[in-house]
Amino acid sequence: MTSLPPPPPPPPQGGPAGSPGLAKGDTMIEAKAATKWFGDLVAVSDVSFRIGAGVTALLGPNGAGKSTMLRMLSGQARPSRGEIHIVGGDPRTDPDVRRRIGIVPQQEAVFEALTALEFVTLSARLSELDDPTSAAIKALEIVELDTGDKRRLPTYSKGMRQRVKIAQCIVHEPDVVLLDEPLTGLDPRQRLAMVELFHTLGNDGMCVLISSHVLEEVERFGSNVLVIAKGRLAAQGDFHAIRALMSDRPLRVLVKAESARALAAALVANEAVLGVRLEDSATISVEAADGGAFGLAIAALAQQVGATLIEVRPLDDDLESVFKYLVNR
Repeated sequence: MTSLPPPPPPPPQGGPAGSPGLAKGDTMIEAKAATKWFGDLVAVSDVSFRIGAGVTALLGPNGAGKSTMLRMLSGQARPSRGEIHIVGGDPRTDPDVRRRIGIVPQQEAVFEALTALEFVTLSARLSELDDPTSAAIKALEIVELDTGDKRRLPTYSKGMRQRVKIAQCIVHEPDVVLLDEPLTGLDPRQRLAMVELFHTLGNDGMCVLISSHVLEEVERFGSNVLVIAKGRLAAQGDFHAIRALMSDRPLRVLVKAESARALAAALVANEAVLGVRLEDSATISVEAADGGAFGLAIAALAQQVGATLIEVRPLDDDLESVFKYLVNR
């Protein structure tokens, strides 16, 4: 796994009432060498990580082991080897721990005979809330669904059913929220609203872990990622920091400048530069062996040759580049 500097402590806890024992900086999800196999198939292998409050994205291609990992974290599946701790307890054996978890499964998990309000109210009752109906109404309003809608769940669109699942996940104000591809089926406006909701939950002290294989989604969730590939944890941390540690791969940089031809000639002679291509009269593509050294050198070189820098921008510092590199290495 790509190793990173220790992450900053999670933000202060401000979680739901009735969540004793949590303090600022506490680990809320911990996996210790978690492994899960099904016969001869190893779905998750020796995965270890710790995360606290806030939003973290679990990134990986389809079949990487994300859903299996979430099932172990939620207590639905027992690790074949290793340990899972949620808010300090075992979600598989401790009912109090399970009550502090909210889950949005990737599968359609709704009861066909119920309305949205009935379904979310049932979830609130199972969580032993004092006023399950009021809690369900509040949760449905948060996800922008009509609490008076009498239609049964099968008549809802995919996006509406997805929001019902999110409502039942948060109705009991859990400490840990596990979401498996939660934006599937939502329209662009709904996606933005749900991403904003996830950040609100994280800022309120919940630990929100969101699984996705869609890179654009993950960048909206934030820069804190767990990258899982072929059942193993490939990297953890800020994806920009992960990219910075990829010293065995050149960093591609786009440079726009006046007098670009003179600057390109100066770059060719610089030891931090592996390759230079003049794209047009004002644009240079650069492959740098050392991104840090290149960043320090570019301004001085421009000044030496009398070139005015207009833009210096990494071309592969986005999450997609990080993801492709980690999966294929």
